Amino acid sequence: MSCTLTISKNSLLWGANANTHFILWVGLLLSSTLTFAQDGFISNWLDMVTQTQSEQPHWITPLATTTPRLEQEFSYDIQWQTHNNGVTTDNYGVSKGLEIIPQKNTEVILAIPPYIVNNPDSPNDGFGDWQFLLPTGQYQQGAKSPIITPTIAYGKGLKDFSVQGTLGGSLPTGNTATIGRTILWNNALQYRLFKKLWPETEFNFTHYYEGSHNGHSLLFITPGLVLGRFPIHNRFSFTFGGGFQIAATSFHPTNHNGILSIRFPF
Repeated sequence: MSCTLTISKNSLLWGANANTHFILWVGLLLSSTLTFAQDGFISNWLDMVTQTQSEQPHWITPLATTTPRLEQEFSYDIQWQTHNNGVTTDNYGVSKGLEIIPQKNTEVILAIPPYIVNNPDSPNDGFGDWQFLLPTGQYQQGAKSPIITPTIAYGKGLKDFSVQGTLGGSLPTGNTATIGRTILWNNALQYRLFKKLWPETEFNFTHYYEGSHNGHSLLFITPGLVLGRFPIHNRFSFTFGGGFQIAATSFHPTNHNGILSIRFPF
């Protein structure tokens, strides 16, 4: 089952100003919620979140690799991809979104659908999928069938150095010959400097089965820097970072991709 979300591209301003307004709106909303959450259910819930997070390492979330830690934050990424044919793709959102710890030792992620813009302009611009139960993307950008992505996350720290990684795969529930299956292996090596600076290098590996890239492997090496957490009010804080993906394999549909990540942990 799927539904189509159709929004006129002309009514959306996904440029720098629109993204700035969206990020500021989310920040104000979260800050206001936490300001008024002094007593009752929300206060008890936040106390539980604090206890859960105090029992795990205090690493920072890498740019592309999913952290094995339970995290509670809103993330908004922008990625600029350069394709081999000269077309560039702007990805606003990059399937990031809201991460919530609803109960002890449990995290739920609701990834907002990314908005894809191709340059030069293309009729295939539009929204991608929600990463939650059902595909809801516009047909040009969304998958034709739901995709299950079982994943194992792991991490190890030694003083200010840490390694965080995930190993998983994407398993379409249908249309496999077109969508294809993939093995995904991501690792991030981080080091903390001066408490707030987290230089890192990530290794993002993908191997393709079936689909248009059948048999190919792709490795991106992604140097980057994450800064944070900068306290704003009570639990509410701000983190941001950036990186640059460089293809290390001869097969690479895209190369030299920029990443900007903005986060509001709470």
